[in-house]
Amino acid sequence: MISLERFDIFKAIVDTGSLSAAAKALGTSRAVVSFNLKRLEEGLGVTLLARNTRGLTLTDAGKRFYVRCEETLDAARRAVDEARGNQAALRGQLRVTTTPEYAAHAVIAWVSAFMARHPSLHVHLSTTAAPAALIPERFDLAIRLGRLPDSDHRAVLLSHHELVVVAAPRLLERHGLERLDDPDEVLALPRVGYPRLPDQVARGEDGGEVTFASDPPESTVSADHAAALLAFARAGHGTAILPDWLVQSSLADGSLVRVLRRYRFAEQGVYAVYPNTRHVSRAVRTFIDFLKSGGKA
Repeated sequence: MISLERFDIFKAIVDTGSLSAAAKALGTSRAVVSFNLKRLEEGLGVTLLARNTRGLTLTDAGKRFYVRCEETLDAARRAVDEARGNQAALRGQLRVTTTPEYAAHAVIAWVSAFMARHPSLHVHLSTTAAPAALIPERFDLAIRLGRLPDSDHRAVLLSHHELVVVAAPRLLERHGLERLDDPDEVLALPRVGYPRLPDQVARGEDGGEVTFASDPPESTVSADHAAALLAFARAGHGTAILPDWLVQSSLADGSLVRVLRRYRFAEQGVYAVYPNTRHVSRAVRTFIDFLKSGGKA
């Protein structure tokens, strides 16, 4: 008999693209992954993955089996959820990913509160500056900020936040800036670049518009990490555009000052993003409901 565990290992190999990556995603060794793939192919009597110098390629049989593999695993998860019923304790593992900054700001508290309600569930929280690939890295859910790119994933809007332009007082003093809402003067200041953020257009109270380039060529320094961007701005290297929740304490202690206060950028969303599978696990559904309620469900 071929076990569902080998179905899962095969799917992980295809999703991640290699035996080593599958082993990392599954939390096991490459030898275990290789052994189970070999036994699966022997049990089926077909070659599922062709090995060549470019890596692994699905054979025709492998392509057909992958589709059925997804369906079988999906059905198995649905059967487990239905058997346990809505009143049963959540078990297993929930893998969540977000940015380090938003994890510290909100997600760690959410996860802690959720775990207190569901002590039998193990939550793995991963933080990365760049968005993680949900399916290859086998995440159940991502908390993502900003405008979502087109994808096959599902998304639930949880909340909104603002983007603001900030600068250190020492930077303003050094450049003799007096009119903090004058776009020409503000845009002439040195800039801390943020390549991950698209250029932003803000509308003023008078109806005018200003475009704030997130990473112009003349940036004094750039960073791909919001925490580093914040640190460079606090050190006086240039103006920066950042989420309002990230700069609250710096504005309160005076290490940063908000500029272009009379201009508003488009609101940014906070989303729960999860793979578009036929069956969404009860743990994912319950966690999303918890997040939608503001951590009170």
